[in-house]
Amino acid sequence: MDEHQIMDRIGELVTEEHALRERHQSGEPLTDEERERLDHLEARLDQCWDLMRQRRARRQYDEDPDEARPRSPETVEHYLQ
Repeated sequence: MDEHQIMDRIGELVTEEHALRERHQSGEPLTDEERERLDHLEARLDQCWDLMRQRRARRQYDEDPDEARPRSPETVEHYLQ
């Protein structure tokens, strides 16, 4: 997956995340499935951003960005901010 594809995917995930958050903020409660979906979206976004950072770092250090691989949600969810 190249940077353009990753950014397109991030855009899709953000759009869905915002739709769920807007519904919730407007006073409409989320179902259990929607809350679970929101958690999944957040994890996928973290993975996509991590992959993008890996690719950029590899390019910066003259390594092949195509060798970057998505890390598990458990890994990226526990990074220190």
